[in-house]
Amino acid sequence: MTSKQLNKKKGTPLIEIRNLTKAFGNNLVLKGFDLQLFPGENLVILGKSGSGKSVLIKCLVRLLNPDDGEIEILGKRIIDLDQKALDEIRTEVGFLFQGSALYDSMTVRENLRFPLRRHPERKASADEDQLILASLKSVGLEDAIDLMPAELSGGMKRRVALARTLILKPKIILYDEPTTGLDPITANEIIQLMLKLQDELGTASIIITHDMDCARVISNRVIILTDGINYAEGTYQELDESKDPKVSAFFKDINKRNHG
Repeated sequence: MTSKQLNKKKGTPLIEIRNLTKAFGNNLVLKGFDLQLFPGENLVILGKSGSGKSVLIKCLVRLLNPDDGEIEILGKRIIDLDQKALDEIRTEVGFLFQGSALYDSMTVRENLRFPLRRHPERKASADEDQLILASLKSVGLEDAIDLMPAELSGGMKRRVALARTLILKPKIILYDEPTTGLDPITANEIIQLMLKLQDELGTASIIITHDMDCARVISNRVIILTDGINYAEGTYQELDESKDPKVSAFFKDINKRNHG
């Protein structure tokens, strides 16, 4: 689906952020950030290291509490939710952590079983092992089911983490630097897998990255996070060709950091 097709079919936002602020002491990281995520789209948030990308994504699911502003996920104001309601929303939002965050003492099978045991209501009538195998098959790793994380390559760990995210069938996936630390070939494999899952499952995703190649290939829409705000947004091509001096300088600088 092209960006133009997505624009015609936007519908009601799955996530809406308005005027989000977050500070750590005197360091004001987010200064009134705005965002909308629509069904079926891959929305990339580009920013330099330390720009507040990871802070933003943690505020989204209240791993951090914002200081001000509004966050709505699936029509619910998450700042108002008690712990039980917040946990229910979190089951609809998959989170792929930057470092994969697998449990080192558990096999791949046990890592994927963990969210099912925490949220038994999400299993419906399906057998646990069938769900685990199906989730691993979706990322091409069913043969790794009884391996330990120490036996996996970096790319395999990222795939297992994605399978664990998918096992609860979330409506939204948040990717925090999905290609960081991977060689170019493995990074491209992860990007192609993310596109495949978008196409097959229809999930909407927010991808936090400073990897311009990832942003170019994966995105339907791109937001530039700089100076704590949503400074500019559009397709990757629109921003890459922007005449705005700040946007042009941003693209040149981040490309230089990635390839220089």
